[in-house]
Amino acid sequence: MANILLRMTLVRQILIQKSKGTSNSEISRILDISRPTVIKYVNKTESIGLNWKSLLNLSDSELSGHFMETDSKKDEDRLVDMNDRFSYMDKELKRTGVTRYRLWLEYKQESPHGYNYSRFCYHYQMWRKQMDIPMHFEHKAGDKMQVDFAGKKLAYLDREKGKLIPVEVFVAILLASQYTYVEATESQRKEDFIGCLENALYYFKGVPRAIVTDNLKSGVNKASRYEAELNASLEEFGNHYSTGIMATRPYKPRDKPLVEGAVRIVYNRIYASLRDRTFYSLWEINQAIREELIAYNTICFQGRDYSRKDLYEKTEKAILAPLVNERYEIKHYAMCTV
Repeated sequence: MANILLRMTLVRQILIQKSKGTSNSEISRILDISRPTVIKYVNKTESIGLNWKSLLNLSDSELSGHFMETDSKKDEDRLVDMNDRFSYMDKELKRTGVTRYRLWLEYKQESPHGYNYSRFCYHYQMWRKQMDIPMHFEHKAGDKMQVDFAGKKLAYLDREKGKLIPVEVFVAILLASQYTYVEATESQRKEDFIGCLENALYYFKGVPRAIVTDNLKSGVNKASRYEAELNASLEEFGNHYSTGIMATRPYKPRDKPLVEGAVRIVYNRIYASLRDRTFYSLWEINQAIREELIAYNTICFQGRDYSRKDLYEKTEKAILAPLVNERYEIKHYAMCTV
């Protein structure tokens, strides 16, 4: 049942985006899944004869019945033949007037039973990732929030025990405006992590279309070089707030340069300001962080006459989706054998 739940939570995120009128290309970008995969599920949902909201009201078992995999086994020889062309294709695309579609037509002339255009493009993109060709990001207002934990911790003094208690520091940033949220928390455990995510949404007074998280144990069950399997609670958190959840690729800091840049600035602007102060509780640390955070967000960008808060107020605040009426309640899962 766990695998069905994880797969259906991702399907639900696709349905949520379609109910908002989001295009297939946008869903692919927001959820970081291939466009052919999005199209496959969208086509299946359209063949069911129910609208998006009705599908979202189905139980996981009812929904999964409509999405049972029926794809035949891939033809390995056909895939190898196509992959062998990509190095040549990458060079040809640099030539004037040469497009992917043109190269696909030439491929189909030589291999009439080859892949269709969408699969051809999908496998080419996968090949580019394996070749480590940098990915480019566009930051649109209200689009994404990136989150991470700072590598360096803060601490408070436990008077009863007479020792310092280290705490984690969570950082979230809206990519378009770079408006930032910072919170100290007891740990990186799932409950604390999701609590920080939720507090960030309330601080930003709205919900972006997607949240990009690092490959933390609190949020990711399994990570590969290019994709990760999110745990059920994190995906359900995304469904609760109708937002996509994405995990960055392991060991790829350029996937989240803005949040890592924000962490460095937080060291300079917040940690440095608090370095000589003694705190006696987590609450006291967060009160001090909140004061410094106000100053941080209202300082003008270097060489500009506006701040992060100015940019947020002007470009992102009105575009963020509204918060839901109730906060998310974490569910706990256990794997049972019979």
